Amino acid sequence: MRATRRTTGQELTLGDGRRWWFDSGSLAIDFAYTGSMGTDALGTSSIGTGPVWEGALAEILHEASDLTAWLSRRFPEVVDDATDRDLIDARTLRESLARAATALSSHQEIPSGDIDVINLFASTPDIAPALDSGTRQAGRSRARASHALSVVAREAVELFAANPADRIRQCGADGCELIFYDESRSNNRRWCSMDRCGNRAKVRAHRARTS
Repeated sequence: MRATRRTTGQELTLGDGRRWWFDSGSLAIDFAYTGSMGTDALGTSSIGTGPVWEGALAEILHEASDLTAWLSRRFPEVVDDATDRDLIDARTLRESLARAATALSSHQEIPSGDIDVINLFASTPDIAPALDSGTRQAGRSRARASHALSVVAREAVELFAANPADRIRQCGADGCELIFYDESRSNNRRWCSMDRCGNRAKVRAHRARTS
């Protein structure tokens, strides 16, 4: 059976060329971080104002082929190449996802216009779940980029509608404002990544104790 839970996490590149792995815990927030979240989600820079993250995140979706590549890693069902129209739609959706996640992480209301955009994409046909190894397929068996974008939007609706104000949060490190969804049972995730901000915080705490 194909699982409805999609793989999250991706390698991001900062404006200065540094690359690292970031798992936001959410397909929708991952998608927002293909560009918009690292530039100007709410009119002010969300990255690069402190000593940890210097420089905005680099754009990932330059061309329609980049969108195809991003989606195909998460949706094996997507076999049609994304079009330029799909790329425009994808950027529109991710901007609304970025503003929505940023608002919730700051305990603010999601802008109504972004709610409308997310709802619009969520209302379009998505990728239907299916059991593997069958001999017949009902309906269309080839999924398009637009169907995958609908799945992303529907995940956002489910996530944001739950209003998890204490689970959509910013990294606790000074100077890092990356946003993630804490899906842990204990709800105690503090860092965007233990390999980066988490370890740095531990090193600073150790130095403070031993100095």
